Amino acid sequence: MTAVRSRTVEVLKGISIVLFVVLVAVVMWQVFTRQVLQAPSGWTTTVSQYLFIWLVLFSVAMVFGERGHVAVDFFARLLPRPAQRATNVLVSLSVLAFAVLGLIWGGIRGMAISWDQMIPGLPVTVGQMYLALPVAGVLIAVFALEDVVRAARGQDMLDTTSAQEDAALASAEHLQADAPLHPGSTPAETDRAKED
Repeated sequence: MTAVRSRTVEVLKGISIVLFVVLVAVVMWQVFTRQVLQAPSGWTTTVSQYLFIWLVLFSVAMVFGERGHVAVDFFARLLPRPAQRATNVLVSLSVLAFAVLGLIWGGIRGMAISWDQMIPGLPVTVGQMYLALPVAGVLIAVFALEDVVRAARGQDMLDTTSAQEDAALASAEHLQADAPLHPGSTPAETDRAKED
């Protein structure tokens, strides 16, 4: 991943964590006021719904940015390299089109329609809450555009490991090679077992 993409993904992870913690706190408050105080709070349901929307959209952008989404690559790997490249470009262009048309354009239209519609009990409008759609759309579109460029250059789109993950894997393999074969065995016994 590029440095900018990695930093953006890390920021999105932080935002998603904060949104999740706030969502859990709001839902816990809702349960407490309803079950313990017997006086349900009126704003918690609405806030939790919109927090969930923002959490999902930012998490989707984060997962797409780190290429952690589910991908069925069985058939793509069976294709020759030029066909794999064409498939990767097509998939990335499809994601880009969805991000631009569905999330950005559709989100802006939804915001425009509901910008002045107040949410009962909250000091914000529905349109302001819909801002998550175009923001997530822009992030996904930028990631998809980078993927289109990578795919067009023939870079491996299926390789999702970062340099840190590669280093961690190499370190784990090194530690495993030095580990005793049986718990409690001495280094000499391990060396003899490896020679056999």
